[in-house]
Amino acid sequence: MSSANAPSFASEEGSTPAGRRRPSCKTVLTLAYQSLGVVYGDLSTSPLYVYKTTFSGKLSLHEDDEEVFGVLSFIFWTLTLIPLFKYIYFVLSADDNGEDTWQSSMLKELFKKHPRFRNGLLIVVLLGTCMTIGDGVLTPAISVLSAVSGVGVKITHLHENYIVAISCAILVGLFSLQHHGTHRVGFLFAPIVTAWLLCISGIGIYNIFRWNQSIIRALSPLYMFRFLKSTGIEGWVSLGGVVLCITGAETMFANLGHFSPRSIKMAFSFLVYPCLILAYMGEAAFLSKHHEDIQRSFYKAIPEAVFWPVFVVATLAAIVGSQAVISATFSIISQCCSLSCFPRVKIVHTSNQIYGQIYIPEVNWILMCLCLAVTIGLRNTNTIGHAYGFAVTIVIFVTTCLMSLVIIIAWKQKIMMAIAFLVFFGSIELLYISASFIKIPEGGWIPIVLSMIFMSVMYIWNYGTLKKHEFDLENKVSVNRILVLGPTLGMVRVPGIGLVYGDLVTGVPAVFGHFATNLPAFHQILVFVCIKSVQVPFVSEGERFLIGRIGPKEFHIFRCIVRYGYKDLQQDIYDFENILVSKILAFVEMEDNLQALNKGITYDLRVSNPECPDIFVPSVTGQKFEQDLLSSSDTYLVKPGDFRLMEGSFCKDESLEILKAKESGVVYILGHSYARAKKSSSLIKKFVIDVIYAFLSKNCRGPNDLLNLPHSLLLEVGMNSYV
Repeated sequence: MSSANAPSFASEEGSTPAGRRRPSCKTVLTLAYQSLGVVYGDLSTSPLYVYKTTFSGKLSLHEDDEEVFGVLSFIFWTLTLIPLFKYIYFVLSADDNGEDTWQSSMLKELFKKHPRFRNGLLIVVLLGTCMTIGDGVLTPAISVLSAVSGVGVKITHLHENYIVAISCAILVGLFSLQHHGTHRVGFLFAPIVTAWLLCISGIGIYNIFRWNQSIIRALSPLYMFRFLKSTGIEGWVSLGGVVLCITGAETMFANLGHFSPRSIKMAFSFLVYPCLILAYMGEAAFLSKHHEDIQRSFYKAIPEAVFWPVFVVATLAAIVGSQAVISATFSIISQCCSLSCFPRVKIVHTSNQIYGQIYIPEVNWILMCLCLAVTIGLRNTNTIGHAYGFAVTIVIFVTTCLMSLVIIIAWKQKIMMAIAFLVFFGSIELLYISASFIKIPEGGWIPIVLSMIFMSVMYIWNYGTLKKHEFDLENKVSVNRILVLGPTLGMVRVPGIGLVYGDLVTGVPAVFGHFATNLPAFHQILVFVCIKSVQVPFVSEGERFLIGRIGPKEFHIFRCIVRYGYKDLQQDIYDFENILVSKILAFVEMEDNLQALNKGITYDLRVSNPECPDIFVPSVTGQKFEQDLLSSSDTYLVKPGDFRLMEGSFCKDESLEILKAKESGVVYILGHSYARAKKSSSLIKKFVIDVIYAFLSKNCRGPNDLLNLPHSLLLEVGMNSYV
């Protein structure tokens, strides 16, 4: 089987590692416990402001309590259908694996052939993503301000400015804690959320039995229809407040990088959901007998004897509630960076044990500044609630639309099932969106402005990056031009290994040609390194490195493609250097020993790839090695442990040269490509590329920062890319 016959896109793809061990029961329980402090803080603190915001408009309470029963019925069924049914049993089961069906293949082909559909899908995805990031600004503001404002129930003369100042101080402290990492924050915050959930559920049970045991009848969906019928347009508008009961539901999926699906499902199903239902029922029971306390119902419903302890726990829980969206924002932006949809930022991995727990300093401080601005500028939890409700409804609706695609493409189900899912959940969510639209002048404009800013940044970055990549592909140096120069490449070859970093999986980057024309010498061993973030969550260690040789052996030129999933942790540079050299040695060993080690396998060093005739690659026949062979014109998959360097092997001379070269030193050559719009480009494109994209490129982290390349061994080469 020739390497040329394998799929040419192999290096662009990865796979979820089949060998990843299933977590133990203890690990799942530990993660479930931690998730309470990171994932469910936001969702758990929503009782602080749901009833208050729902009844902030013209909706009034009557003696028959029809409104209270109707709102509780909406809250119960919204919590049941969207977080429990949709997110727990559908969204958290979404993955990137499965065999194609004709329907999924048809959809993939549709997006592949029609750029407009691809662009439309990208915009929808970015809209949902940016609204979720906007939640990271609004959640801390409303959660902390709602909790702290409870002190006004007991200290009635306390001025609003003091409440805002205390809230801001708490927010600064919260964002200052983030650098400690999700692992430590989770263990610190989980007991608080657990205590909070037990408190509100206990108070809920107390209020049900004390004030109105018949409130349990509101769980019937009939009360929703009676509510809308009796309240009319005011009842419909009030649904913009009801939807706040599911704020934070989107973080269940966004925080998958921090926790496993099983742990998130377990925590919600067995603790969070039942406690929230009891809390909302208890507050509704209190409201049914105390209509005058509607704007302070949560704190008024707390028994006098436990008010201050619960107030302290509520304040702490509100702080924790903000943690859910902060952690989710870190995860989302990290994955956007991997997919070239966000400018490069510093990503700090905060745990060696738990996969994917990260901290992003730049994003953390930007979120803090925006959050303080919202808190100081608005001061009113009802206004922030209107903004928050609009953002949440957009996010959950976008999730439903994308989930319908997952059902077809990833789960390989019939189109009718996807349509049924979209119609059922979409109709519910559109009802809430329509109610939230009315609130745009009253605060709903805030998430729109924030999401438009974030979306413009992400779309322009993605557009500029793609255009630069297209330029690199069009201007890459042909291998033939390199080979005609002979083994010395027209330069003096000095001891050492030169690692040339680029974005191309085939050919030679244009920046190398630029480099070669300006310097008379180069290293004895030359390796073109391409680090690819592929569109799967994880790539197994056995499939991470693709090694190939460019030209005959005497050229000593290799290519290495290193593939990471968008949830993978990239190697430390020193480990990477050692691993890379060991992979090259394994590849060299394989070349000369394959025939001796494996009888019946034919091997020809001089078979060239038909797709790239100037590149010599191994030709291997025999079923045993078919699974090991992936082609990207000049790459060969080397799995760890498959080959070892042996004494007396045929490749001893070249292997020793490589080892000696490593001892002489490794130099990292990094190309900087500066995008410039062509002179013939439109004014809009010139503004986008030459102004906005250039500004983002100049102020984001450089590739050398992200790769942690040692500055003393780094050589940077710059050139312009006209796109």
